[in-house]
Amino acid sequence: MVRLIRVLSLFSCIFCVTMLISQADDLPQKAGEKPNIVFLYADDMTFSALGAMGHPIVQTPNLDSLADEGVIFTNAYNQGGWHGAVCVASRAMLNTGQFLWRAKNTMDRGFPHRGATVDAAGRERYESEFWSRQINLSGYTTYFAGKWHVDARSIDGKAHDCVPVDPLFDRFGIIRPGGMPPTVESSYNRPYEGDDDAWSPFDPQYQGHWSGGQHWAEALADSSIDMLDTASKSDEPFFMYLAFNSPHDPRQAPKEFVDMYPQETMDVPPDFMPDNPHRDAMECPRDMRDERLAPFPRTEYAVRVHRREYYAIISHLDAQIGRILGALDQSGKRQNTVIIFTADNGLALGSHGLFGKQCLYEHSVKVPFIMAGPGIPKRKCIDTPVYMQDIMPTALELAGKPVPAQVQFQSLLPLIRGERAEQYASIYGAFQQSQRMVRQGDFKLIVYPKSQTLLLFDLKTDPHETVNLADNPDYVPKIKELLTELHRLQNDAGDPLTLDFSP
Repeated sequence: MVRLIRVLSLFSCIFCVTMLISQADDLPQKAGEKPNIVFLYADDMTFSALGAMGHPIVQTPNLDSLADEGVIFTNAYNQGGWHGAVCVASRAMLNTGQFLWRAKNTMDRGFPHRGATVDAAGRERYESEFWSRQINLSGYTTYFAGKWHVDARSIDGKAHDCVPVDPLFDRFGIIRPGGMPPTVESSYNRPYEGDDDAWSPFDPQYQGHWSGGQHWAEALADSSIDMLDTASKSDEPFFMYLAFNSPHDPRQAPKEFVDMYPQETMDVPPDFMPDNPHRDAMECPRDMRDERLAPFPRTEYAVRVHRREYYAIISHLDAQIGRILGALDQSGKRQNTVIIFTADNGLALGSHGLFGKQCLYEHSVKVPFIMAGPGIPKRKCIDTPVYMQDIMPTALELAGKPVPAQVQFQSLLPLIRGERAEQYASIYGAFQQSQRMVRQGDFKLIVYPKSQTLLLFDLKTDPHETVNLADNPDYVPKIKELLTELHRLQNDAGDPLTLDFSP
């Protein structure tokens, strides 16, 4: 059946219309039947980089198996970011449940809490509206390991303080910083075809994921397994937030994983470009850190090399997730555990002349998203657009916790049960003050205010966003409709930018 899921087309999934309503009553809802929740969080993983999404090259057997056991969402969006580290905004939205600019306002005010109490161990425990504390107040023991990177007081585009993680969880494994440790300059602006590329993704001397002597994904898996052993000895339900730094650059993996992907067999995306003509208007300059990773102009050779390393670290990540799921099986807790896998944001890696995630094309705003566990329908595909941050209220509903008033994202359980066919009327996206996006149905409009540029795509016929329809007079009514909807979405998101366009 995993093979069946692999061949599903991203935009024509034949199972997506099957809601399996008959299984809805099996979803855990009653007091005393609270499921454990394991949240697996990747970093910089684009939505299509899964075998279960039909990718012809990437090997992700453990995640494919998880998708076979549950629901896969093919159109899961992140709303964007307020500075180049898009993951900061993504994680702030996830943990507060607020839309983009309202989450930024919350972060700018500093760590939100309603006062503190002292627990039996003498630690301050804030009565926070953060995701983990809400679940904790519902009777869960909460665990954290990996990358946190929820920053507060973002001033002039620079994050100054990190929300303290210690008051928000009961138990901890390893904790990693938001950014990766330094790597030598040879990991940037590479490779040039014909030159000796000395940088190696499996050589520990280049630090990054190898800092400390053990690959960080392996260390996180070890830490997670230890926490599962602790949790298995308790009768209380548990919530685990396990955040990998993979597959964020530097894209490093053991040699056996790199060897899985011969360079000459790597793909060049259909939307490959030597550079993006809107780079200045997008405020995505060539010297932005993500964009410095490969030479200009972009070449097919460089894209193949980087994609080889990207797929290798994704397969390595998949192997570590397999270890965690194996430990969950051995703990005896798997049958009553909901497992959620997603990523903070996507990545371009050569698409549209870009390498990072500071844009609003599908490859950078969409993420992989899988849910599996007790009562979750099996082998189900949902192509209805959702937000990745819908995980937060979904988990609260599973935990039997009322969703706080501040939360704007919506639980996915009604969608999974078939109680509704649409999660949102439209999808919003933004990057800094330079890019805005709205998707409604199959049409998607991207706006660059700085250059008064409009990009209109029909995602049904043009999933790679290569044909701009905005200059076609036949689409003027559609553009006006989408601009009106974008203004409404801006209000919902607390967007400070005023748009003034007349197509």
